[in-house]
Amino acid sequence: MECISIFDMLKIGIGPSSSHTLGPWRAAELWIEELKTDKIFHNVKQITVNLYGSLSLTGKGHATDYAVMLGLSGKDPETIPTEDIENTVAEIKKTNLLHLGGEKELPFNPKSDIIFNKKFLPFHANGMSFTAKIEGKNVTSKFYSIGGGFVVKEERKNSKKNFEIKCSFPYPIEKGTELLQFCKQLNKPISDVVLENEKSIRTEEEIDVQLNRIWNTMLDCMYTGCHTEGTLPGGLNVRRRAYDLHQNLKSNTPYSTPVEWIYAIRNSEVKFRQILKWVSCFALAVNEVNAALGRVVTAPTNGSAGVIPAVLMYYLVIENHDGNFEDIKRFLLVAGEIGSIFKKGATISAAMGGCQAEIGVSSAMAAGALCELLGGTPEQVLMAAEIAMEHHLGLTCDPIGGLVQIPCIERNAMGVIKAINASELALDTSPQNVKVPLDKVVNTMWETAKDMNTKYKETSKGGLAVGVHLSDC
Repeated sequence: MECISIFDMLKIGIGPSSSHTLGPWRAAELWIEELKTDKIFHNVKQITVNLYGSLSLTGKGHATDYAVMLGLSGKDPETIPTEDIENTVAEIKKTNLLHLGGEKELPFNPKSDIIFNKKFLPFHANGMSFTAKIEGKNVTSKFYSIGGGFVVKEERKNSKKNFEIKCSFPYPIEKGTELLQFCKQLNKPISDVVLENEKSIRTEEEIDVQLNRIWNTMLDCMYTGCHTEGTLPGGLNVRRRAYDLHQNLKSNTPYSTPVEWIYAIRNSEVKFRQILKWVSCFALAVNEVNAALGRVVTAPTNGSAGVIPAVLMYYLVIENHDGNFEDIKRFLLVAGEIGSIFKKGATISAAMGGCQAEIGVSSAMAAGALCELLGGTPEQVLMAAEIAMEHHLGLTCDPIGGLVQIPCIERNAMGVIKAINASELALDTSPQNVKVPLDKVVNTMWETAKDMNTKYKETSKGGLAVGVHLSDC
């Protein structure tokens, strides 16, 4: 059984895409480690990167070339100052030199040494290879970015089951039914069962520290997005809307930190229309930061990074003014576990399953997590996740210009609203009346993904990507 921690599902990284930016970035880092392990790092004379399939077709818009250069330069997506990104890439382009792993200077021309191949490799739509010239010979390693920042090495035939690993969790979970069985066996809510699994691989103190980092990154991201005006990069001339929305919604309560900001929001109007605007504002803020190569939490992907923080913020500022870290902890534990069920049973890669694999999964994660905080039983939590995904089935991935902007940013706001609604529907429904279990919708999502035409899977060859031209923007 595949063993996935919630910290695999919720990762801190740089936008705009987990599969097209964070994944290739991590792959470059893994390749450097491989060169060092094989004791050939210092013998490298020249390097070439080949991008395939979706990485090639939408790579420019997703900053895949930036990610590769930054990863090869030894920069870490969790810690690099975001203002250093453009400067690092500009220096490489200007000098045609790259400091491999931050240690070894090599000639590198991004225009010729990063090759965009339109063909698809058989294993996954997001394939890439790194080639090093060593003593006149080429040494090549192949990687696949399989969604959510996950990277696997080498091509493996047959099904995705081939790269599963033995699970060390005391309560191994692959399906929703197994999760419910453990909840009944231990007489615990979902968050407590997930916590027991996490405690088998790290201390509770370490868990709390990392969850705090994740939440603070989410909060900083919302805060930054709500306080930054202007136009997003990339050529679509998309105006940041979170700033204007926030200006119209905020109260006169003074604040100077993200935490004080939360209390200021609580003093704002909370009529139904204002609630819709606030949650949309939170989601837009995150994904505008993401689109501008800012730091976000992959949840479960960068393209869908706004849903979970916006729903959690909704709980903290609208539903429960006494919400604290324990609530945040429970929310993130439940959300991460639901996401892992979708990853194991289907996919979180838009290049494999369309946007249902991103916004659909994030909405399901957020719906289930909110349901537990609002008092839902484990059965109702999974019902909420199922309802949210059921109404995202078949959602295509068709970014205009290959940029994670239109329609991606707005889709996060829609995912938030559906998550909240799904949670409320589940809370008002008896588990005995469930007609579609979570496991059925996970399987249906995967079957839908396999049936979906490739042009609707993050290739920018269908949908809005061809219906609206860059010149129209």
